[in-house]
Amino acid sequence: MTTATGHDPGRTATPAAPDAPAVAPAARRPRSYRRIWAGAAALGLALVLWEAAALVIGDAVTLPTVTETARTFARYLTRPYPEVQGKTLLEDALISTGRILAGFLLGTAAGLLLGASMAGVRVVRELADPIIGVMRPLPPIAFIPLLVVWFGIGETSKIALIFFGVLPVVTVATLGALDAVPSDLLNASRSLGASPLRTMLHVRLRAAVPGVITGMRLAMGGAWTAIIAAEMIAATGGVGFLILQAGNYLQTPLIFSGIAEIAVLGFAFDGLLRLLLRLADPTVRR
Repeated sequence: MTTATGHDPGRTATPAAPDAPAVAPAARRPRSYRRIWAGAAALGLALVLWEAAALVIGDAVTLPTVTETARTFARYLTRPYPEVQGKTLLEDALISTGRILAGFLLGTAAGLLLGASMAGVRVVRELADPIIGVMRPLPPIAFIPLLVVWFGIGETSKIALIFFGVLPVVTVATLGALDAVPSDLLNASRSLGASPLRTMLHVRLRAAVPGVITGMRLAMGGAWTAIIAAEMIAATGGVGFLILQAGNYLQTPLIFSGIAEIAVLGFAFDGLLRLLLRLADPTVRR
């Protein structure tokens, strides 16, 4: 039976198709796998070229083979070098990682606080902007002798070195991300009765999270550069100290083992920050 409007009450209405495609995550999955395989293939090609170049040179001191480097890495992963007062590769990695985490977290917290203060208070911005502008081009390595004089060769000087390297990068990234927040969001928040502090905490900072994390990734790379240099100059442990000791005794396979350890640790930390970026902003595809 059909009503006057042409509608059949016995027929079930067909639901409208959703506007957003439900297969978007599945469609992106093959591309993610393709990126993983492409990266693995590129890394494999680099190792093959390294092995071929080492075999052509034929001198393990100049360029050891990949297999010799792998054997050295496995040997000293649990065996100290130098054998008398040295540490294992694992212990040196833990020492460097602890220094990185301490200096990076302190520098990031200070950079977030300073960047947010500069974005929200004009006086703070006018006072701090010239100082940050002077500090940002300075390489942290230049402060190593000064920090050794102030704090000695203990952990404080190394953590301070990373702190001063991370602080300006995170500050500039935070300030730039906060300034890039659309004014419409801020006006909408203020029109709903939010105070400037509440707008900063719940609107500007949330919108600026992707830019801040990108700045943290850049700062992490600089932190590894600074700590390895510091461990080569004034330290008794860490991956940088291990590389220096191996170089003094022409242990090139061990040098490459230390470099590989830095690469693995740096890649792991960057992966954690990229994961944090995807959690903070699911629309970002990394």
